[in-house]
Amino acid sequence: MKYASLNHNSSPTSFMKAVINGLAPDKGLYYPKEKVTLSKEFIDSIKNIDDVEICYEVINKYVGDEIPKSKLIEIIKNTISFKIPLKKIENSIYSLELFHGPTLAFKDIGAKFMAQCLDYFKSYYNSKKITVLVATSGDTGGAVAKGFSETKDIEVCILYPKGKISKVQERQITTNGNYVKAIAVKGDFDKCQSMVKKAFNDEEINRKIALTSANSINVARWLPQMFYYFLAYKKIKNKKDNLFSVPSGNFGNICAGILSKSMGLPVNHFIASTNINDTIPRYLKDGIYEPYSTKRTISNAMDVCDPSNFIRIQKIFNSDLQKLKKDVSSFSFDDKSTKETIRSLYNSYNYLTCPHSAIGYLGLKKYLNTSNLNNVNGIFISTAHSIKFKDVVESTINSSIKYPKSIKEILKKEKESFSIDSYSELKEYLLYRV
Repeated sequence: MKYASLNHNSSPTSFMKAVINGLAPDKGLYYPKEKVTLSKEFIDSIKNIDDVEICYEVINKYVGDEIPKSKLIEIIKNTISFKIPLKKIENSIYSLELFHGPTLAFKDIGAKFMAQCLDYFKSYYNSKKITVLVATSGDTGGAVAKGFSETKDIEVCILYPKGKISKVQERQITTNGNYVKAIAVKGDFDKCQSMVKKAFNDEEINRKIALTSANSINVARWLPQMFYYFLAYKKIKNKKDNLFSVPSGNFGNICAGILSKSMGLPVNHFIASTNINDTIPRYLKDGIYEPYSTKRTISNAMDVCDPSNFIRIQKIFNSDLQKLKKDVSSFSFDDKSTKETIRSLYNSYNYLTCPHSAIGYLGLKKYLNTSNLNNVNGIFISTAHSIKFKDVVESTINSSIKYPKSIKEILKKEKESFSIDSYSELKEYLLYRV
């Protein structure tokens, strides 16, 4: 499989080079040049196939022969080594729980897969220093830090918006020891992401450092997110139409779902559920892509106004807005509605959700109410454990929730981070201290 830049000014490259580079030389996102379609026989037999075999069939054509089959299977086994339950919440509505991994967030899957691929490919770097540079709006940082914990000779630098992520999220980023450098940026996530992109464009940095990214812009972070859409389908025991509502910030997660559908997974419709950072809901309504300034919300991992992965979604639909609107709807919700939903799910179904997952539920309910669909499986993605937003959730449900053992341990550790305000400070750090 070859990967081409969506800026169209770089030569196609291999999976390995796409993983190592993160972005193409022309600073575009990589996208597979060939469309992958799974056979009807495979789709029809998914419910009887082992999970690892399903994931191998989903990903192997994107990797090609660049990782031996035995090694790729090993990587997949390590990636999906935790449970991914599909829980029925109410009639025809299910929660796909992706928060049972090591950092209690859906990004564990992509981060674990990418870290293992990069570790396998690292001999390509020769004597050049390897640095993973990543911006996070919340959960990516912890997942990346944990994902790279078993690799060697790879530095990880994580930029996060100072004071704008939860206590648990910050501890997951800042308590990993010397191999992870946690950098608090005075600003929002978009500022963090802008700094990362600027570093990738900086020739002086790239002469000295082999720089790659672990955000969902990296194909090895983005593509394995298809796994849980296929595994969810395996768990469904009826033949109803399937809807997925995905809490969406940088749009990598829902993009992986849409790509899954393009490969043959039976999904009727996707709902991109956002907070008040509503660039995409407005775009689908009026056809104008106009990011506003990022607004801070209790669903902080979705506080993104210019989602990087949306260009990949546009590529899937050949930039045809009408085709996109046929398969994807998008709604935005404010903090008040989010809290009301957290409270309602807890009181009515004894089900705890984080703010992001609650927005996924809200988007699903709104779509069902406006489309008058009945004979469907409505699945919302539960992206993170409620404990990661302890203060918000407890004050909303008026009850305490317990820390899992893994979180109790990191809360005892001292934070190790430093603050920056400008790109020049980041550049100095990368060149002279990493």
